[in-house]
Amino acid sequence: MNITIVFFIGFVVALVGVVPPGLLNMTAAKISLKDGYARGITFSIGACVIIVFQTYIGTLFARYLSNHQDVVDVLQRVAFVIFVLITIYFLVIAKSEDKPKAELKVKSKKSRFFQGMLLSALNVFPIPYYAYMSITVASFGWMDFEKTSIISYVAGATMGSFVAFYFYIFFFDKIKSKTLTSQKSMNYLIGTVTGVISIITLVNIIKEM
Repeated sequence: MNITIVFFIGFVVALVGVVPPGLLNMTAAKISLKDGYARGITFSIGACVIIVFQTYIGTLFARYLSNHQDVVDVLQRVAFVIFVLITIYFLVIAKSEDKPKAELKVKSKKSRFFQGMLLSALNVFPIPYYAYMSITVASFGWMDFEKTSIISYVAGATMGSFVAFYFYIFFFDKIKSKTLTSQKSMNYLIGTVTGVISIITLVNIIKEM
């Protein structure tokens, strides 16, 4: 398996998961606006350290599940229903009026690195996300669960996460008043992403019937 391709896949998977507004990327943006770019980058590096372990654990879990196809089949169907519901939810509420955004206050003046690690550790969603995406990618034959592939995938996912944080840090101040960052647009974006994942999952289910 070409580790460069696996790295790129991990990179893209991470971007899909991190680009929609969330606690980590929005906190990184707020820190950079309030305390400067350097501290925003430091926060992001701390978050990425935890993402390394979360991605690795998720990939190992995926490798275990790949040896238990009956469990994978059930999880795929459950995931398909969940992603469809999420897609419908975001595309429907996207029609509502924009609501004022609550300000995210960052009170800690201590090391932004450890703050990034802490907030990232509290966010457990990446583990099941990377587990599911790893299974999906592997089912298409785009990666395997050999040691080199896993390391390359984890490295790509970590780099993809950092690039997403970097984007928020350096461009949020310029685009925050634009349509791109309106609640409606973000709802449409998230709905579109989960819609694409739903289609991929459905194709996977049909292939295995």
